[in-house]
Order: sequence, then structure tokens, then C-alpha cells
Amino acid sequence: MKRSVSFRSYPIKVGASIGASVANRSGEIPVHLVPVPALADNYIWLLHDDKGNALVVDPGVAKPVETALSERKLTLRAILVTHHHYDHVDGIEELLKHHDVPVYSPHDPRIASTSHRVGDKDILELPEPSVRFCVTAVPGHTTTHVVYHGEGILFCGDALFSMGCGRILEGTPGQMLASLDSIAKLPEDTLVCCAHEYTEVNARFANTVDPTNSALAIRIKSVSLLRADGRPTLPVPLSVEQATNPFLRVDSEGVIAWCERHGANGDRIARFAALRASKDTFSG
Repeated sequence: MKRSVSFRSYPIKVGASIGASVANRSGEIPVHLVPVPALADNYIWLLHDDKGNALVVDPGVAKPVETALSERKLTLRAILVTHHHYDHVDGIEELLKHHDVPVYSPHDPRIASTSHRVGDKDILELPEPSVRFCVTAVPGHTTTHVVYHGEGILFCGDALFSMGCGRILEGTPGQMLASLDSIAKLPEDTLVCCAHEYTEVNARFANTVDPTNSALAIRIKSVSLLRADGRPTLPVPLSVEQATNPFLRVDSEGVIAWCERHGANGDRIARFAALRASKDTFSG
């Protein structure tokens, strides 16, 4: 079923600014997607229905979640986790003191406060809110990182950022590229929900790699306007990332030309590795 998505803008500074209303798989009950700002630049994603049922993704801290639930009169029903880093899990224990809910996380002993382990190709169906997600393993940033895709939404943690991707901390460039390739094959209207507001600096790097990309120029202007008004740049349709994100475009003429200028004349994994290494030291 082709879903329809409508965005609403709120006159609120970062971060509770953009909400998206998405028809769930039955097409009958809409679910609402809200980025909850946390820590320095994290987004904890909150998804809720019109009956007051909510789930959250990667709660690195509890207080912003509790505030968002209270303001919207929501009941927390589930917690989803993409990977083990502290800024994605440290709020779970505190939330569980006040909410008796299941916690879904990868098979990783570094994530202690969990009730259900999930892995590649698992299907996660929740009754409240009524949503269905496919779990995909995306090693690279960490070896056990997963993403959740369903209802036209992708909760991707630190695997993919707008115009960027996560640092390769535990995996290999080949693993990370394969993970991003799998994400790039999702429907182009998928709403990408990254866990960090890194878009501006990522845009500056992308522009050094692919300066003649007209879609990138348009995206950079849009991002500048959003941030000047204190609004999140996320979620973003996957089609926009496919057109502007150099880490999803290692086979494009512009990225290949940049790689050749920087001595990365090998295969696509070598090009990806050169991009990631350059971004790791980028200070723009």
C-alpha cells in the first residue's frame, strides 16, 4: 500500500519541531513521528498513535522522554535500541523504573537492560502502537548495530546520517558499505530517522566531495534555513539521501572523480574507505 505522509511544523525551537503523520500498515490508524532532542545533538525518536500509545528509539537519557510523554499525554509501550553506545541506552534503566515495557535490542551483552534480543531479518510486531518493523543487521559503526524499517520509516541509529554515515568503530569499510547499500535499496520515500543532528557539518563535507551536484546545493540551502530557524533537518526522505549523500553515491561520477583526485583508484570499497577516512579528519 502506498502510504501518505504529511508534515506539520511547530513554532518551537530545537528540538520538538517537526512531526510526521504516517498511515500504519492497515491504513486506518495514523502514527505520529516526533524527534525528541537529547544531550548535545541526539534525537530520541518517539512514535505514537492517536490512542496515546508510544514507543521510543535509542533513549540515551530518560528526562526528555518523560517530558515528551507527559506533554502529549502518552503511555510508553516499548523501547527499541539500535546499538550499545551510551548515548543510545543510558536512559533505559531509569525509564524502566516508571514504565513496565519490553526493550528490544541487538544480541549484544553490552546492552544490559533488555528483554528481547533481535537480529537480522527478524520481524517485530507491536500491538500498541500497532506497527510492524523488519530488523536488519548493519555492522560497521558497531559489529551488532541494527536498524528498524517499517511503516515507511527507518530508525537507523548511527549507521546512516543525513549526508553522512557513522564512524567505523568496530567493523570494516566493506561491512559498512554493504550495510549502507542495504539501506539504499529501501523504498525511496522511506523517512530516514537518524540519531544525531550532524547535517550541517555533513553537508559541508559533501560539498567538498561533490560540488557540482545540484541536488546537494538545494539540500544545503534547505538545511541552512531549517537550522537558522532552530528546526531539525530530520526526518528526511531516503530519495534525498540517495541524491546528496556521498556515502550512498560511491558509484557516482562526482564521487569517483573526487576519489581519483585523492589517490583512491581502487574498487568501490576503496573509494568508500577514502571518503570515510577524509571525513574522520574533516574540520570544516
